[in-house]
Amino acid sequence: MFTIYPAIDIRDGKCVRLVQGDYNQETIYNENPVEVAREWERLGGSYIHLVDLDGAKAGQPVNDALIGRIASAVQVPVQVGGGLRTREHVERLLSLGVSRVILGTAAIENRAFTEAVLGTYGDRIAIGLDARNGYVATRGWLETSEVRADELAAELASKGAETFIFTDISRDGMMQGPNVEAIAALAKSSGRTVIASGGVSKMDDLITLSTYANEGVGGAIVGKALYTGSIDLQVAVQAVAKA
Repeated sequence: MFTIYPAIDIRDGKCVRLVQGDYNQETIYNENPVEVAREWERLGGSYIHLVDLDGAKAGQPVNDALIGRIASAVQVPVQVGGGLRTREHVERLLSLGVSRVILGTAAIENRAFTEAVLGTYGDRIAIGLDARNGYVATRGWLETSEVRADELAAELASKGAETFIFTDISRDGMMQGPNVEAIAALAKSSGRTVIASGGVSKMDDLITLSTYANEGVGGAIVGKALYTGSIDLQVAVQAVAKA
């Protein structure tokens, strides 16, 4: 099964998009993220992807109250990333009705914590692998580590990780298409589900990715293309279901 995840990036309580994670290149799309989530659900979105951009920068959840309101406002599950560094952060968001939380920086910088919450919460934890030239970037993409994304995925898969969200930073917000080869390779090498993120700009990108569903590519997060109208969510959901 291949799932399309409409993305809502939250900054200062608003729905925005950044270019390649650059906080200085921001476009505000809507002042009310709750309305946006309801609209994506109405158009057929079966899972909402939320990013707390302020949280990613601060290293702790910032828009958690708003995220709780979004989770309560829709019937479909919600996954959230951005600044989750402690067990308290994870438990706080799960208690607000979030179905799955995404660990990014913590997966690199605090392996003991990551392994502990994987052991406790299992598939309610996703690992966000944001890669620049194959190496994992951390702290809201402001820093690049010396850890390869595929090596980290293999290690964490052995510790119970079931879902990885892979972003090729060079493609994010650029409308150039996803790095399909890298996404499929990560799914194969890790043996786990990989959700593609970054670069999806047209319907063909989703159709291409969905052909790898049986090889572990479980879905794609779509952001800018939905907000600019390059992809119609309702049409996309139907097209992927038929592919």
